[in-house]
Amino acid sequence: MLETDKAFSGSIPEKYDRHMVPMIFEPYAADLVRRVMQFSPRAVLEIAAGTGVVTRMLAPKLPPDATYFVTDLNPAMLDYARARQPADSRLRWQQADAMTLPFEDAAFDVVCCQFGAMFFPDRPAAYRETRRVLKPGGHFLFNVWDSLEENIFAGEVTKALAGLFPDDPPRFMARTPHGYSDTNLIRNDLERAGFSRVEIETKAEQSRAPSARHAAIAYCQGTPLRGEIEARAPQGLDTTTDVIEAALKESHGDGEIAAKIQAHVVVAVA
Repeated sequence: MLETDKAFSGSIPEKYDRHMVPMIFEPYAADLVRRVMQFSPRAVLEIAAGTGVVTRMLAPKLPPDATYFVTDLNPAMLDYARARQPADSRLRWQQADAMTLPFEDAAFDVVCCQFGAMFFPDRPAAYRETRRVLKPGGHFLFNVWDSLEENIFAGEVTKALAGLFPDDPPRFMARTPHGYSDTNLIRNDLERAGFSRVEIETKAEQSRAPSARHAAIAYCQGTPLRGEIEARAPQGLDTTTDVIEAALKESHGDGEIAAKIQAHVVVAVA
């Protein structure tokens, strides 16, 4: 992973939340929240909360006496999430690095993380930190994307960008969001960190967008792909978005488009 892969700044949080979240993240957020609530937690930590799709779904379901710490490494994403969340005395917002969590040992019943583990620079070390802040027998729930081959829009966008920039194709999607799809590696990383009873379920969903334009903006302007595009074509973001829109239209037609997405959902016991 490159340092630029973590650059969710400027207009990216707004475009990410408006375009990308409903297209690929909402179904997995609902699934993660359902799983969290099976453990009836009173103290919850969310890592890499992004623009807050899990937070918005989970907070209303927690009991009145719950505490819910919502964290992200990126202040811009966290600020956006907080601005979208209704006032709630149970919520604590805090910028935090998953590698060095600023919490006491055995503080939480559940730690959850929606599509953030792929960005951890040292996953076993981050998992050890997670285990440290979990109570004995507490649960760590997270999801990660499967390979590009199992995520149609992301694969098509990556292929189209390679055609547009053949000498130096943008590889953010393959390198980071879809770069941690080996379930044996995930299990091994968690076991190295001291977790037991690791369960991994591979779950397919449908990604839906109201148009190819919507999907093109989501990927090109609502993720760190934007930085890779602008590095190769400083004035070419809009043109590149047009090319991606055309590629998606060629595959999926006009109007609403839909395609397979797939992720691994992980539950581990401290």
